[in-house]
Amino acid sequence: MASILPQTKSAAVNPLKSSQPLGAAFAFLGVDGALPLFHGSQGCTSFALVLFVRHFKEAVPLQTTAMDELATILGGAEHLEEAILDLKTRTQPKLIGVCTTALIETRGEDFAGHIASIKRDRAQELAGTQIILANTPDFDGAIEEGWAKAVTAMIEGLTRPGEQVRKSKKIAILPGWNLTVADIEYLREMVESFGLEPVILPDVSGSLDGTVPDRWIPTTYGGASVEDIRQLGTAAHCIAIGEHMRCSADALRRLTGVPYILFHSLTGLEAVDRLVSLLSWISGAAVPAKIRRRRAQLQDALLDGHFHFGGKKIAIAAEPDQLYQLTTFFAGMGAEIAAAVTTGDRSQILEKIPAQSVQVGDLGDLETLAAGTDLLVTHSHGRQAAERLGIPLMRIGFPIFDRLGSQHKPTILYQGTRDLIFEVANIFQANLHAPSPETLDPFRNREITDDLASSPLARH
Repeated sequence: MASILPQTKSAAVNPLKSSQPLGAAFAFLGVDGALPLFHGSQGCTSFALVLFVRHFKEAVPLQTTAMDELATILGGAEHLEEAILDLKTRTQPKLIGVCTTALIETRGEDFAGHIASIKRDRAQELAGTQIILANTPDFDGAIEEGWAKAVTAMIEGLTRPGEQVRKSKKIAILPGWNLTVADIEYLREMVESFGLEPVILPDVSGSLDGTVPDRWIPTTYGGASVEDIRQLGTAAHCIAIGEHMRCSADALRRLTGVPYILFHSLTGLEAVDRLVSLLSWISGAAVPAKIRRRRAQLQDALLDGHFHFGGKKIAIAAEPDQLYQLTTFFAGMGAEIAAAVTTGDRSQILEKIPAQSVQVGDLGDLETLAAGTDLLVTHSHGRQAAERLGIPLMRIGFPIFDRLGSQHKPTILYQGTRDLIFEVANIFQANLHAPSPETLDPFRNREITDDLASSPLARH
C-alpha cells in the first residue's frame, strides 16, 4: 500500500492539475448539441478555451456569463439568466451545461435555486433545451472531479427515475476523463463485436474526433444524445471506468436500479481479460476471433517489449485514476515507479498505486523526485523539467499541445496496451547512449584504478 504524502507548498510552482470547471466542460462536450457555460468572469473561460483548442486543434464551443465586479458583489442571477436566454436564441442548444467557477462560488449564491427559477419563469422560451448545473469551484479538486460531477449531474437531472423495462443487449458505459477519443472508439467496437448495444456518456469520440461538418455548428456535434441520457435506465448493465466514476454509477443505480461493475483500469492484459470475460457472460456469445487475435498480438508485444522495461526507473505525474492506470502498466512490465505525483489525496485508488509513496503536488515536485530516473511521464507542461534533467518525456493526459493527434492515441484494451509498450520501448531505444571507454572500464571508481596502477603488484 502506497503512503500518501500531503502537499506542503502554499503555491504551485509548475502546476500539474487543470481546474474542476474545465473537467465539467470536457464532460459536457461529450453530449450532442451541448454548450458548456462558465458562470464567472471572462478570463476563466478564456484560459480553459485556450487549453482545449491547443490540445484538440479544433474549434471548441465554450461560453461565459462574463461577470464583472458589480455583478460579483451584488449577485449574478441576472447575468446567468441573460446568458442562458442569449445562448438559446443564438445557438439553439439541446443542452446547456452550467459550470460554476471560484469567483461566484466564493460568494455562496444559490445556483440551483436560480436555475430552477429560470426554468420555471422562462419555460416557453427555453423549450427544447435542457439546463444542467455542475458545482465546480476552481479552488477545489481538479479535472477528474469536475468530469465526474458533470456526468453525475446529467444523470440526476435527465435520466428517468424508477425501474424500467430492461433491454438485455443494452450496456451503459461511463468512461473516465482520461480515455482518449481512440480509446472510446475501440471500446465501442469491442462491445459491439459481442452483439451488444453500448450507450456511452460522455462520448467525446463523436464530438472531438476531428471531423469537419459541412456547415458551421455553434454547439457540439456528435456524442451521446439527450434522449440517450434519459433512457439510461433501460440498460441491463453499467460499466464504469475509473474510481472517480463510481459516484456517477451509484447515481444511476440509485435512480434506476441498473447494476454496475467498476474497472479501475482497462490497460494491461489481465484488466482487459476481465472486461472480455464480462462481455462474453453478458452477451452469452463466444469471444470473437478478431478479439482473440488482438490478445495474441499483445502477448507477442509483451514478449518483445519487456526486455526494454526491466530495471527502468519511471517518474509519473497525473490525476489519480490516470496515475493508477500508468503505474500499474509500468510495474506490470517490470519497471520501477521511482516517483509518483498527483493532484489530490481524496481518491481511494491512490492506496493501490504500486509505489512506495505518492506525493500530492505539482510538476516542481516531480522534477525534484525524478532525478536519476529513466523516463518522465506527464502532459506537455513537463517538457521543461525533462529538458533540465536530461530525461526523455512521454506525453500523456491533458493538455498535450506540442504534438499532433494525442486524442487519437489508444491507451486501453489489447491494442492500446500494445501501442503503449511500443511507444515506451522506442523512447528507451532512441535514448540509448553509445558506450565510451569510461563506461566500459570494469573499474567504476577511477581512484581505485589509479591506486592499483601505482601499487607494487602492478609493477610486477
